[in-house]
Amino acid sequence: SMCFSHSRASYYALLLALTMAPGLGLPLQVFFSLVMATILLVALAGNVVVCLMVYQRSAMRSAINILLANLAFADMMLAILNMPFALVTVMTTTWIFGNTFCRVSAMLFWLFVIEGGAILLIISIDRFLIIVQKQDKLSPQRAKLLIVITWVLSSVFSSPLAVGSPRLQIPPRAPQCVFGYSADPGYHAYVLILMLVFFFIPFLVMLFTFMGILNTIRHNAIRIHSHPDSMCLSQASKLGLLSLQKPFQMNIDMSFKTRAFTTILILFSVFTVCWAPFTAYSLVTTFSFGFYHKDSFFQISTWLLWLCYLKSALNPLIYYWRIKKFRDACLDLMPKYFKFLPQLPGNTKRRIQPSAVYVCGEHRSVV
Repeated sequence: SMCFSHSRASYYALLLALTMAPGLGLPLQVFFSLVMATILLVALAGNVVVCLMVYQRSAMRSAINILLANLAFADMMLAILNMPFALVTVMTTTWIFGNTFCRVSAMLFWLFVIEGGAILLIISIDRFLIIVQKQDKLSPQRAKLLIVITWVLSSVFSSPLAVGSPRLQIPPRAPQCVFGYSADPGYHAYVLILMLVFFFIPFLVMLFTFMGILNTIRHNAIRIHSHPDSMCLSQASKLGLLSLQKPFQMNIDMSFKTRAFTTILILFSVFTVCWAPFTAYSLVTTFSFGFYHKDSFFQISTWLLWLCYLKSALNPLIYYWRIKKFRDACLDLMPKYFKFLPQLPGNTKRRIQPSAVYVCGEHRSVV
């Protein structure tokens, strides 16, 4: 009888604790669970397909495709090693996996996130060198070397979290281990360094490269319109870069046929939209006691965290939409009864050197 009453009292105590714990109402729990499960499945399946395509097809192993495959690998590992545990925590409002794994999962989260930002940074610099500096220096071997370097640096910046330095806040304040409020200057310094390395420095450098690329494209487009005879028409027409509507009057495609650049610009935009709010949230949480102890902190954390995870699901969809080789390889990998993805139009032109798209004879006209 005493054992029964004791167990019943423990049950009611646990129920009361869960009820009072900061979390989500039932409708939001159901909504987030469905959204998270969808994001997890799309991120996992989409990025696995991208990795398989580059691994299995030697024709897909260009430098930029190797970098995109590494980005897909980081997103895939995020879907495997982080998303399921955050999903369970949202559903239970309690972290049930232990303090040690909470720290390890936080380390893995920032490891994959920093790696993804670093790869986007490398790709944007590569586009800048090709279009603005007319230098096509990134070979597959150099791409692989850069990947090794970025993984090492990402590990260096994220590994202190696994050993509890700085100390992270254990849920139920948030759906996974996050930075919490602290008055420790060393804690503040680490968070600031991490945000600089992960978001602010890549964002500013990528913004600079894209502004330089757009300025170069605009300048050369004006030059082509003003002096159409300065363009080496035979080479441009061979590359399929322009069509003549009238003699010496060019129809310049305002995408400038730099489809790869536009794809990276879209990836950069998704990166910014998905991660800028979480970066601001992490900084405010670290420095503001009032914000960290708000009753709605768990809800805010959940919204922003899964906005971050959304990026991992969107990336493979962007590859499918924008890159015809990825789209064709994806359809080839699927069994016939799974080929439900829409057939998108795309040009089938022979492969040329990236720098050839931007350099034309002595005038180096960018189109």
